[in-house]
Amino acid sequence: MTILAGGVGAAKLITGLAKLIGQEDLTIIVNTGDDIELHGLHISPDVDIITYTLAGIVDEEKGWGIRDDTFHCLEALKRLGCETWFKLGDRDLATHIYRTSLLKMGFTLSEATAVISKALGVKARIIPMSDHRVETRILTRDGTIHFQEYLVKRGMRDEVLGVKFAGVEEAEPAPGVVDSILDSDGIIIPPSNPIVSIGTILSIKGVREALRSSKARRVAISPIIAGHAVKGPLEKLLWGLGVEPSAYAVAAIYKDLVDTFILDQADIHERQRIERLGLKVVAAETLMKSLDDKVQLAAIALKEVQHK
Repeated sequence: MTILAGGVGAAKLITGLAKLIGQEDLTIIVNTGDDIELHGLHISPDVDIITYTLAGIVDEEKGWGIRDDTFHCLEALKRLGCETWFKLGDRDLATHIYRTSLLKMGFTLSEATAVISKALGVKARIIPMSDHRVETRILTRDGTIHFQEYLVKRGMRDEVLGVKFAGVEEAEPAPGVVDSILDSDGIIIPPSNPIVSIGTILSIKGVREALRSSKARRVAISPIIAGHAVKGPLEKLLWGLGVEPSAYAVAAIYKDLVDTFILDQADIHERQRIERLGLKVVAAETLMKSLDDKVQLAAIALKEVQHK
């Protein structure tokens, strides 16, 4: 089973999938457009959320970081006059220190990710979308800024005028990305942001074409419920691109890439409009608050990818 993943929304669904079929059968291609260098360290937010989730150590209340982590190092950096707007816990920092060390030793990002996930006991295969640097940047009236600056440092206050993926023209898919799509027995796109999470993965050369060509059943889950994003900046990004936030808007993005589109029961009125895009539509409870919610939605997605 191959999953195209962003951060928190994907991690929740992957938790359910792992409960149902085990981690060993999961290959997860993760967005790295959010990666950023801070304090001299390479930070991979989405990769770490997925890794920590599968390792059973994620802070589920926040959706990121390590459970019960402390922030003594960050507090010390602040006293030294450093910017500390991106919250990095002490144990979380160990991951970034180790990753940066591996990269300086000549490891690729995908190799470093495999080393870290194995050390943390993860059985699933986690693959960054590319070993090359791709940076998601948000176009604002003050110029372009890194996605993390827009999201975290500036709290999504800026009007969004556009989104670009700097470096994507030169970026190759990481080893295993295209093959895991073409050879998969099922492909699931979780309720991640279709623009700055999944869209970034799809921008890597060969990925969109592989998804179109795959013989596997392909399923996407809407991250919009009743016109609102479950989490993150998706609403503002869609408005900034001149698109009204809706399940239909997300389905239109995926229309030539998936077979089935799962939307929330609250958006059942959009079914016929989405079906006219050529997609099978399944309504479900897509808000994942509890483990049962995650397992139930994962079961629905699995049923669709296994349907012949």
